[in-house]
Amino acid sequence: MNKPKANILVVEDDLAILHGLLDVLVFNGYQATGVEDGKEGLQKALEDKYDLIILDVMLPTVDGFTICKEIREKKPGQAIVILTAKGSEDDVVTGFKAGADDYVSKPFSLRELMVRVEAVLRRSGKNLGDEQIHLRGILFDGQKLTASYNEETVEVTRREMDIIVYLNRHRDQIVSKKELLSEVWNYADPDIETRTVDIHILKLRKKITSLIGDSPLIVTIRGEGYRLESEE
Repeated sequence: MNKPKANILVVEDDLAILHGLLDVLVFNGYQATGVEDGKEGLQKALEDKYDLIILDVMLPTVDGFTICKEIREKKPGQAIVILTAKGSEDDVVTGFKAGADDYVSKPFSLRELMVRVEAVLRRSGKNLGDEQIHLRGILFDGQKLTASYNEETVEVTRREMDIIVYLNRHRDQIVSKKELLSEVWNYADPDIETRTVDIHILKLRKKITSLIGDSPLIVTIRGEGYRLESEE
């Protein structure tokens, strides 16, 4: 018998969706466990070892955002994907703030789900770098996950730090969204439709603006991608 590719926990209270997810994950070679209740899901996530946790946002007893935040605090390296309502960008942003690695919007295609699952599993535990980077007077610290300017310091997420590291390594080039999905998010299929990059860039820009004002560090080149403006 072949060894499962990864061990995945699914926390979803809709039984039809839960069973469908478990079936497709097992079919694709994963070991999958399903839980319907938020409190039970949180307990299993903290007590057992999983390569990936798939969390619905709306759950009985404990919601997905709370579960995500508690897991991230106790298991910083845990890979987490949240399931959000279709078109609810607020849920996506809240999920990323809680520590999710990625999201899938309901209703979703099985192809999209597997692309996200495989990408998160590929990149879990594989960071672009933990170095310190100085840009426009800001110190980005990949170990502390902070950005500091003068006496001000803000926290950055691992993914935001990965974006800065990648853009800095390609500072004389325009980096496309597809390239970021491929190299930072590790998507095998970077043509998948997703707002993940846009949301992360928006959040990162807000943090940079809080430190140095409106002078842009990450510039959008319409129709092409992003470029780092390291000099004013």
